[in-house]
Amino acid sequence: MKIIKKRLKAGEGEISLRAESQDDLWHLRHIIEPKDLVRAWTERKVEFATDKLRPEKFKREKVLLGVRAEEIEFHKFSARLRVRGKIEEGMDMGSYHTISVEPFGEISIIKKWNSTQLDRINEAVRASAMPEVMIVTIEEGECIAGALRQWGIEQAFEISMPSGKKDGESKRTNFFHKILEHLRVHSKVDTIIVAGPGFTKEDFLKYAKEKDAALGKKIVLETVRSMGVSGFQEVLRRGAVDKIMKDLRVAREAKLIEALMEEIAKGGKAAYGFESVEKAAQTGAVETLLVADEKLHSIDDALLKMVEKARGRVVVFSTEFEPGERLRKLGGVAALLKFKVDF
Repeated sequence: MKIIKKRLKAGEGEISLRAESQDDLWHLRHIIEPKDLVRAWTERKVEFATDKLRPEKFKREKVLLGVRAEEIEFHKFSARLRVRGKIEEGMDMGSYHTISVEPFGEISIIKKWNSTQLDRINEAVRASAMPEVMIVTIEEGECIAGALRQWGIEQAFEISMPSGKKDGESKRTNFFHKILEHLRVHSKVDTIIVAGPGFTKEDFLKYAKEKDAALGKKIVLETVRSMGVSGFQEVLRRGAVDKIMKDLRVAREAKLIEALMEEIAKGGKAAYGFESVEKAAQTGAVETLLVADEKLHSIDDALLKMVEKARGRVVVFSTEFEPGERLRKLGGVAALLKFKVDF
């Protein structure tokens, strides 16, 4: 994310942003709220005159429009953010229009901002400079890989084929070759964590270094018991990602939810559910407020201000990944506390 322009007075005004990745579009989905004025260059049908036989015709032109947001949707598979609402600035005012934003697109948001939204923008700006990571879980005949995003892990590819040593070295080599070819497609990633339960990962690393030394240098190994989503989660819990990029959102959420569950299990310094969290905030006990992204818009600003006044911090969880889903089951709002509070 890049901040193009920022004009605020008493927390209200315009911020213009450039979404530089799919992750940035996801952040914008949770920053833009219904009733915000969203301004962007977009395409719209424009009528123009031709000959007498066809006096009216339409063409699509780039126009600058301001739309009062009603519906905000993030389509991760097409890497697109869509904001629909009535036009309040520009041509055809009063009509409905959908602004579509893709990576490297620019958008302006005019609203009354809260500190959590501003922090989220700053976090997205910092994240733009972080390295890209891919996690590859591998065992004989099976490989499932995922790209680490700020909302979770997006599966990149899956390979399943006979490849064990008993099937012959040629089949195993073919299996490794297919994995390497898929990884070359994602050659822009900075680090590849290859994880698995056995020695296949070591054999693949040796093969990769022989066939593609530059890509081989990006690989680090990790031992896990599971494949796929469960294996990805194991990698996060073991801290392998933290060694590479300390501030990555998903790793932080996984650690926080584990800490929360531990405190809940022993009846310790934790609160969950809006009423309990609000009571803890009123006593200044909240150290870290955990909020599911889908609940953020329904959280009263007064609660956020109480947490900030007591020098607590707010972490917004993605419900598209397992830690956020666990938080959702607790009501979507929870807190790690500075001291125990009786409820």
